[in-house]
Amino acid sequence: MKKGRSTSPALLLELGEASVARAIEGPESEPHYHGHRERLRERFAESGGRLPDYELLELLLFRSIPRRDVKPLAKALIARFGSLAEVLGAPIARLKEVEGVSDGVAGDLKIIEAAGHRLARGDVAKRPVFSTSSALIDYCRSSMAFAERENFRILFLDIKNGLIADEVQQTGTINHTPVYPREVIKRALELSATALILVHNHPSGDPSPSSADVSMTRTIADIARPLGILLHDHLIIGRDGHVSLKTMGLM
Repeated sequence: MKKGRSTSPALLLELGEASVARAIEGPESEPHYHGHRERLRERFAESGGRLPDYELLELLLFRSIPRRDVKPLAKALIARFGSLAEVLGAPIARLKEVEGVSDGVAGDLKIIEAAGHRLARGDVAKRPVFSTSSALIDYCRSSMAFAERENFRILFLDIKNGLIADEVQQTGTINHTPVYPREVIKRALELSATALILVHNHPSGDPSPSSADVSMTRTIADIARPLGILLHDHLIIGRDGHVSLKTMGLM
């Protein structure tokens, strides 16, 4: 009597790991991370978006990297830069220093950053700046904290402290930006602004003001005041935090 054919252990070894997996799981099995993605999307919907930074970053990376587990990459990016806002604000060259970040992934993150800036600017413009100081700081940090060169920008405000315009007036070197008080005031008059907030970044990471920062701020305030333009503050943004010259009593 013939015995039925069976698969010996030796033959299973010859089939190789991939064939054994297919024999056990079946041809329709999906990678393990597919289920994780669906669960994370469900948690996002149920929580109203209130997820940790690395999980929100995972959701963003799903579309950029459709066929790979992106949790390790999301955690690596947060570990490198500190927060989701700072990941999105990091220069492309620094993003690509993290293993797994391709040109396409870096480009997608910068598109999301640009959309976030547009949204944040719209939020600030809808109400007085001073009722949303924390949102203003977050906005400035996300756009400037990781810039490789100094940028000097001005927030022009109307009589109700609503945002008229947010403009980068000068871009300098890694440790200096030329600022021309005459041009600052000229632009404020063109926009009919009644108040200003000055903002610039320190690529070194340390937001401490220099003597030149203090002197320039006082000069602009002195020129603006007789023209009915009030200088509310000068914020300095760095990777390690931010400072307000007004809070420090330096203006």
